[in-house]
Amino acid sequence: MTKYLSLFRIRFINGLQYRAAAFAGIITQFVWGMMELLMFNAFYRSNPSAFPMSFSQLSSYIWLQQAFLAMFMMWFLEQDIFSSITGGNLAYELSRPMDLYNMWFARSMATRLSKALLRSFPILIIAVLLPKPYNISLPADLVSFGMFIVTLILGFVTVVAFSMILYIITFYTMSPTGVRLVAFSIIEFLTGSVIPLPFMPDKVRFFLELTPFASMQNLPFRIYSGNISGSQMVKCLLIQIFWLFLIIFLGRIYMKQALKKVVIQGG
Repeated sequence: MTKYLSLFRIRFINGLQYRAAAFAGIITQFVWGMMELLMFNAFYRSNPSAFPMSFSQLSSYIWLQQAFLAMFMMWFLEQDIFSSITGGNLAYELSRPMDLYNMWFARSMATRLSKALLRSFPILIIAVLLPKPYNISLPADLVSFGMFIVTLILGFVTVVAFSMILYIITFYTMSPTGVRLVAFSIIEFLTGSVIPLPFMPDKVRFFLELTPFASMQNLPFRIYSGNISGSQMVKCLLIQIFWLFLIIFLGRIYMKQALKKVVIQGG
């Protein structure tokens, strides 16, 4: 465990060096968040009661989404890992006295967290200072805030575990392009990144909430905003834990199978 913690620390510190990129990201995400709120506000003005989330809840959801974008965006996958598979550098990583799955998992977590740490606090501070109803509100109570923290951590780990599946698929496809395009276009939509899941038709939303995609950013952000509360939080938490362990279990199995047949070209 110590070696993986050391790897995590090295990657995390390295990620904190890109402050200029983080500053540009903060501006981009703040502008994008305001554009989303203004767009939704145009629809809410017509008939506020027709929407499944209050505008205050939606505002909190969007600002949390922008603040923790680096933690949950499925389109952010490490090119270094893809390159090690397709370029042959995998041979060097296999020669290290470390489990490949755990090593990549720690690297992915550290990279995402370092980016999120640089961007989240400035965005949240600005969002708190905005006038109502465009600001981010406090959670309803301490229980909701505690559940938000728990589901935020579990959702983040679920995203990393699912990213591992995408990396492993590259062992069989030999090109990450197709995998990444599918992940960008489909998974982001299913997680509620494009449109919050409550805005989906009831039957579609019910189905999506049973999938692992709803256990990513959708769950913690809706708990914080108050859209999910009471016993429903516990039910969703259990579903989230189930998918987390299942995805990790499947990922480890697929990794072992892939490494048994891996062929490294070069000389």
